[in-house]
Amino acid sequence: MYRDSWIMKDIKSYNFKNKKALIRVDFNVPLDNLLQVSDDTRIRAALPTINTILDGGGSVILMSHLGRPKGNEDEFSLKHIINRLKELLGKDVIFANDCIGDEAVNLAFGLQAGQVLLLENLRFYPEEKKGDPEFAKKLADLADVYVNDAFGTAHRAHASTSIIAQFFLEDKMFGLLMEKELEVIQKVLHNSQNPVTAIIGGAKVSTKIGIIENLLPVIDNLIIGGGMTYTFVKASGGMIGDSLVEDDYLETAKEIVKKAEIRNVKILLPSDSVIADQFSQEANTQIVDTDKIPDGWMGLDIGPKAIEEINKMLLASKTILFNGPMGVFEMEVFAKGTKELLNSIAVSTANGAFSLVGGGDSVAAVNVFKMKDKVSYVSTGGGAMLESMEGKVLPGISAILGQA
Repeated sequence: MYRDSWIMKDIKSYNFKNKKALIRVDFNVPLDNLLQVSDDTRIRAALPTINTILDGGGSVILMSHLGRPKGNEDEFSLKHIINRLKELLGKDVIFANDCIGDEAVNLAFGLQAGQVLLLENLRFYPEEKKGDPEFAKKLADLADVYVNDAFGTAHRAHASTSIIAQFFLEDKMFGLLMEKELEVIQKVLHNSQNPVTAIIGGAKVSTKIGIIENLLPVIDNLIIGGGMTYTFVKASGGMIGDSLVEDDYLETAKEIVKKAEIRNVKILLPSDSVIADQFSQEANTQIVDTDKIPDGWMGLDIGPKAIEEINKMLLASKTILFNGPMGVFEMEVFAKGTKELLNSIAVSTANGAFSLVGGGDSVAAVNVFKMKDKVSYVSTGGGAMLESMEGKVLPGISAILGQA
């Protein structure tokens, strides 16, 4: 989808000597009560690109958003990440109290090779999300070359992610993180080793229709888990009690099953479920067949038989995509299904399979159960990865490639 059309500058071969590089990074990191970085994963992910440019004799201007500010609230200032960024880079970081305006212009103008400048939160300006060309032009004027390394925002047509690229006719490129993300998605969609198994979980079928339909031509197995399980079970005539269901998507579920059958894709629905009489850690629980849940009870995790069946399928897989947990893993009593699933993915990966994890809840589960180092790749982009998997061309990608 992308690699064949990457007719653009390559960050590995580009000459950055004495050039100012404006990098769109994703420093939208969580801060604790003291406004200190509590998870620096996204900052670390940007380091290879930053260091490549600095090592090449260039200087770096970093721009990002943080949170969802309504104005310019202090709690959303990027100044709070400076100390952690300095520690990780091992060098000083200059901070501009604005992302445009005289201060930003003067600091950028005076930037010397090897120096790093961090601009203030882009979203302090509504023009960023609106994709305002004038705002994008002011950002572009700060540098000689534009590098997009923020995969997590590549699906947004914002000023700093897509509009800005038009002001760099040739000197624009992907960062190393963005390249890696795209290569991994390409690998799963087009260059995967069979059998390929997709694990699609989460609450609703409606949010996963696109990704399921786009995956059907390239996968061998589809494991369905989470709340969306019960829409499929009800569609096939099963009893789901008070489990989460989307009645408007029962026919859609039936159509997906038919399409899978036509393509010889095996769909694995959990054969049993851990059910509860209320959505609570203190609820009464029992294990029943997934299609025989009594009224007043709801399915909140997969059961032991389902865990065994899923484990068998994953151990026989060579490529695995994990998008969506098996249950309400945030509550310990309903976490076993997701934890055991990740254990199976880890074993399969250790045996030579390629495993890709993407989506906010899936990444959260990987972190909760400390499995990040036991899978092949954890995507930094939730919505961006999903839209890529659905076959959509992302604005932040097409802007670099010069595609419509």
